[in-house]
Amino acid sequence: MKMVIFVMFAWLMSMTSWSHAQTPAFGTLLWSNSFKTQADLDAGSGSGSLAPVLGRGSVLALVSPNAGGSATRNFILPVERLRARYISVSADVKAENVSAKPQPWNGVKLMVKIDTPAGTQWPQPQIGIGSFDWTHFASRLLIPAEATAVTLVLGLESVTGKAWFDNARITFVKSIQLAAPAPANQPIFRGHNLSRLRGAMVSPGSLTRSDLQTFADWGGNLIRWQLIRSNMPDDQNIPEAYDRWLDDQLHRLDQGLDWARSMGIMVVVDLHSPPGGKNSAGGYQAAMGGIFSDPRAQSRFVDVWKKITNRYKGEKQIWGFDLVNEPVDDTASDGCDDWQGLALRAGRAVQEIDPARVLIVECPSWGSPDGFTGFQPIPLPHVVYSVHMYNPGEFTHQGVFSPSVPVQYPGKISGVVWDKSALEKSLAPAIQFAKRYRVNMYVGEFSAIRWAPGGERYLSDLIDIFEENGWDWSYHAYREWSGWSVEHSDVKGEEQPTTTPTARKLLLQRWFKQNQRAKQ
Repeated sequence: MKMVIFVMFAWLMSMTSWSHAQTPAFGTLLWSNSFKTQADLDAGSGSGSLAPVLGRGSVLALVSPNAGGSATRNFILPVERLRARYISVSADVKAENVSAKPQPWNGVKLMVKIDTPAGTQWPQPQIGIGSFDWTHFASRLLIPAEATAVTLVLGLESVTGKAWFDNARITFVKSIQLAAPAPANQPIFRGHNLSRLRGAMVSPGSLTRSDLQTFADWGGNLIRWQLIRSNMPDDQNIPEAYDRWLDDQLHRLDQGLDWARSMGIMVVVDLHSPPGGKNSAGGYQAAMGGIFSDPRAQSRFVDVWKKITNRYKGEKQIWGFDLVNEPVDDTASDGCDDWQGLALRAGRAVQEIDPARVLIVECPSWGSPDGFTGFQPIPLPHVVYSVHMYNPGEFTHQGVFSPSVPVQYPGKISGVVWDKSALEKSLAPAIQFAKRYRVNMYVGEFSAIRWAPGGERYLSDLIDIFEENGWDWSYHAYREWSGWSVEHSDVKGEEQPTTTPTARKLLLQRWFKQNQRAKQ
């Protein structure tokens, strides 16, 4: 905890110094490399060479003959010019015969490595495989004020193939404007009058009344109800198809609310798949892509929330509207709001119709704790903030996307010792945000794949941290995919629930039994 306080103090001090610095204009060039001379190449280290291309002069060329290795060139960026700023990272990229990615984050890299005292971040845009001609890729990201080093990584990782890069650029987007802290005596708005909301995320497509009754018998008093659009064909990302899908989802929600009302369970309405979203590695339409690059999609997003609000105005079984699941606004384009701005637009539209409605706002960067660095409170009443916790991903998602060797918790993971104190350190941005602005934090998702060694200990340590901070929470997930199930054993491949309660199930039930039942 001393390290957390030190990091936050350093951040606030550097924010103060940056606030007095001259702010550049939007689009100001902060760093670039056109790869035209040997000096341009020598500015980096690693693999690669200059190659002539008709109409472009020379470009950076990289070849990866071994799928188990990498071919990258690294460029140290001027961290002093980037700290406490949102920047745009862009380059023109061409690829040839790039093989399939073993993990979603592998493949062609236009990645920024950000070192901070709290750990390392690796933001990057999604770039496809196979062959494609010159394409412009860009991502928008925040360099934390406490960053100690920033490195641009170009190349290929854990795939075979060839890639070429041209016109790598870093431009200024905006500076962090840290809001004033809330008064120390300001009451924390929770949005409910129960001692705590503890529950789980559910799958509306398969949930039955009997399933929900079993959950109520466990003691759960909250469900996070996903409006999720899975396996969407590209030609179905059109308004008419989306509206038909949404009408069907809301019909199911009507039924779910009736069940929850009879059982005293509160409901979070979670818009998992917004209009203009993009297919994700998880197989669903996620809050990235067009929702942050198409003004029409942003207007439709606001209209969707108007429709939902009019339908459920005054519905007391709904604890809150989770405006969007795990927003990824790193491709926010000119003429479009980033998530900070779009959340405000949607929240205003909701509360113009239903002034008392609780808004649940996740942070950018997939709802991860790091997303609260630089995020500001939404200037609206009745707001609860939400974080998702899956760190470290090498542990929680082992074997999800591809085979992997067992990763143990607690223990050393990717060279870092992970235990309860490390989990608290990882959650520090969310903890400090909640304390600085005196807001309620809701953990909308947290989990570890059921075959992860030490999974029950991981979940127990996290819940202890949530409870110590007075946060509401929902486990991911109840009777959704068997990989996250607490009713299945920790043996991968066993697809039937076990007759003997698992340690993970007993853990949840111990906490659920402390719940109060919601009464209307």
